[in-house]
Amino acid sequence: MLLKDLPQAARPREKLLARGPGALSDAELLALLLRTGLPGKNALQMGQELLDNFGGVAGLLHTGPEALKCIKGLGPAKRAEIASVLELARRALAEELKEKALLTSQQAVRDYLQLQLGSRPHEIFAVLFLDSQHRLIALEELFRGTLTQTSVYPREVVIRALALNAASVVLAHNHPSGAAQPSRADELLTQTLKAALALVDVRVLDHFVVTSTQAVSMAELGLL
Repeated sequence: MLLKDLPQAARPREKLLARGPGALSDAELLALLLRTGLPGKNALQMGQELLDNFGGVAGLLHTGPEALKCIKGLGPAKRAEIASVLELARRALAEELKEKALLTSQQAVRDYLQLQLGSRPHEIFAVLFLDSQHRLIALEELFRGTLTQTSVYPREVVIRALALNAASVVLAHNHPSGAAQPSRADELLTQTLKAALALVDVRVLDHFVVTSTQAVSMAELGLL
């Protein structure tokens, strides 16, 4: 069925204009970007195929134009449009964190970390470097490991904190396994980094363990 053959109230464009973007499913929002489908497959079905192939919106946000080639019917123009929208989403969250104190925007921090790390296939250790007002200076992915562990060097974290003139940091790493509970190794690493950064007067405010569905705060668990 073509989108134009759907009842008017069910068409993504009309539904958005009548009820707002929040009323649309992820597939419907993607259908508006795609605009057209293929013979036997409308834009809504193609949108759902994108979500299924890349593990939902979180996975899609980590997808580049080249990876989108696996979806039949996505030419260069459509791939470029999707990639540009995904990049705008990443930048919008980063800008929000640069303008607000992170301690007053915990949900924004979680959203940003899930966006950046949640769907990575390998473990990534990242650091959010903050100024004296707890605003974001930069997020840097400092270490990459295997599916189960990564090697983190406190000296490198200290060097980057000094180079960026950071007053504090938020640590983060992903668990590709999907288990968000911090491990004993995560706790020990956090304490090691706290001690190293304290020597240069940089505070560790939190350490998040990130999966595609959540970001768990070690500070909230009393593990910091």
